[in-house]
Amino acid sequence: MVYQVYIRSFADSDGDGVGDINGLRAKLPYLASLGIDALWVNPWYPSPMEDGGYDVADYRGIEPTFGTLADAEEFLREAHGFGFKVLLDIVPNHTSAAHPWFPGGPAQ
Repeated sequence: MVYQVYIRSFADSDGDGVGDINGLRAKLPYLASLGIDALWVNPWYPSPMEDGGYDVADYRGIEPTFGTLADAEEFLREAHGFGFKVLLDIVPNHTSAAHPWFPGGPAQ
């Protein structure tokens, strides 16, 4: 069974009202109790958030609102420790105009 997680609304670890990677990490025991096999994580990449995070500005980073790359690495380590497969959602044709691939875009 696969469980889909939209980080922004799933679990907030720092009280700012926005879900984050550490909030997701804290819920891993609960998710394990559901008997799931895999987590499908909606985009967690840096984004201007004009399309719910699907407008990715950097495919190699983590949206600062959600945490850090170190947080993501720890989440993956712990999730694998629970036996979960982790699928990271990515839709390449939704790349943000803020991505460096687009000269003259907002990131320039």
